[in-house]
Amino acid sequence: MTRSQPRRARGTVGHAYSALNLRLTLAGFGLVIMVVFAVLAFWAGLAWLGVLCAIFAVVAVVDLVVIQRRRAARRREEPGVRHSLFE
Repeated sequence: MTRSQPRRARGTVGHAYSALNLRLTLAGFGLVIMVVFAVLAFWAGLAWLGVLCAIFAVVAVVDLVVIQRRRAARRREEPGVRHSLFE
């Protein structure tokens, strides 16, 4: 069973450890930007920069998966509760 927050975290269900919705937005933005930069870098012949941007894009995808799992766990713990972008 996935918990909405890691054990020993400072936050609680009432006061979130992390602003998950904001993290989701920022990770999505980072993914889009890094993919665009990777394509541009490869197109410009800067393979090392393209690889670096592609690695950051993969990190953003992993972060998106972690965030979605925590959001799903939070929805199971608090059914019917809607959270703002900063909660």
